[in-house]
Amino acid sequence: MPTKTSDTASSSATIGRGQSSRRCRMQGSSLQRPWVPEISGKKVLVIGLGRFGGGVDAVRFAARTAARVIVSDAASAKTLEQSIAQLADLKNVELHLGQHDPDDIRTSDLIIVNPAVSEESPFLATARSLGRPITTAVNLFFQACPARIIAVTGSNGKSTTAALTAYLLDNARPLSAGYGNVWLSGNIGNVPLLGLLDRIGPEDLVVLELSSFQIPYLQQIGIGPKVAVLTNLTPNHLDRHKTFQAYCQAKEHLFALQPLDRHDPAISVFNTHDQVGMEWLARYSKQPGRLCLTFAAEEIPSQVRQAFGLPGRANLENLAAAMTVVRQFGLTDGPVAAALPGFRGLPHRLELVATINGVRYYNDSIATTPESAIAALEAFEQPRIIIAGGSDKGLSYQDFGKAVATKAKVAVLVGATADRIAKAITACPENKARIIRAETFEQAVQIAHQCACPGDVVLLSPASASFDMFTNFQQRGMEFARLVQQIARQVGS
Repeated sequence: MPTKTSDTASSSATIGRGQSSRRCRMQGSSLQRPWVPEISGKKVLVIGLGRFGGGVDAVRFAARTAARVIVSDAASAKTLEQSIAQLADLKNVELHLGQHDPDDIRTSDLIIVNPAVSEESPFLATARSLGRPITTAVNLFFQACPARIIAVTGSNGKSTTAALTAYLLDNARPLSAGYGNVWLSGNIGNVPLLGLLDRIGPEDLVVLELSSFQIPYLQQIGIGPKVAVLTNLTPNHLDRHKTFQAYCQAKEHLFALQPLDRHDPAISVFNTHDQVGMEWLARYSKQPGRLCLTFAAEEIPSQVRQAFGLPGRANLENLAAAMTVVRQFGLTDGPVAAALPGFRGLPHRLELVATINGVRYYNDSIATTPESAIAALEAFEQPRIIIAGGSDKGLSYQDFGKAVATKAKVAVLVGATADRIAKAITACPENKARIIRAETFEQAVQIAHQCACPGDVVLLSPASASFDMFTNFQQRGMEFARLVQQIARQVGS
């Protein structure tokens, strides 16, 4: 692999109120798929391999039939070494790293862009000015997938909601289930989206988690999912979208593009307690060919709630969203309650790492926004010691500061946002939290341990991105777990 460097069918429902469930009848084989770009024998340019392998799936997919695949990334080979290792067996792939070469665009037949690449990239602007066709891995999947797609988006909880939906569809299915295998992919885990296409059948269900970076590109193909779920919307990724309104618009394309059919309606699911979701419900519930549903945590039946092991109201909302979807496929409360104890949650999402001398240590590294960290704080009644801070996404910490001031025993702050968070905490007149600064992440964990007493909860919920100290939130969470396990061994000895 060479490397170059330099009257409608619309209605509203809330779970738990006994509405008659309406099962989805749509069959994947009947969906009309638009034109799929022909890549056989073509030169394909993939822009953005990514440190975390975001472009690997697209490269491997293109390399199967394309005559030549060029991978262009401004990062160095050393930075991308983990992603490059996943392409080592491919013979028709060239890596052009360190900078983007406009000649690669001029000589390409098709461009597949990693959505992590900014839409304002001058390299992409050159491609548009030359009229080159541009697509994404998600677009290619939507065009080629023969199965029904359930897409989940939102600011918080979308990964857990997507995983719960797929888990319940697979483990609580009725004997007469009108679907085959259940697949989970998209912006979650390490499951290759395009790599699944050969294994997916028309009777299957595909659950996708989609981000605000991926969704806008769907406008180019004019197709959306049969089922779309919005968990909630709060300010996020403003460093990219600039305004909350633009961020919401990026998400809304998922619903605007759903295929409407009076006989086989698109299904749109919204959170009763989310303001933006309720605005969209009012708008979309008027459309023929769309069935609008709502969910609320307080409407979960008691037998289901008691079987659910994840902490906090936010996780109950995730469960409520998942239940609203699976009921449309014939699942009932009894089998759902029976299956739920087997769902252990996802890594880095209020994940219990260890209990040491009566102190529970939770990894919530996924909490890169103030709102998600507030939800984590509210998940516990015990005295809480929170570790917060990281790289700055330009979000307000006013509400988070109030939550820490009134709910936390100690706030251990580290990273680029430490000063902003400390200021927000001390601005609260009711502040009861002791604020301690840490110079390093390891020191922050040690301080939290030293401050903890039996019965306390030590919570890593940074309310910030990770990029000032780590490559991603996963690495931050794994480092927290490593340090906690190290403390456990020291205490045990």
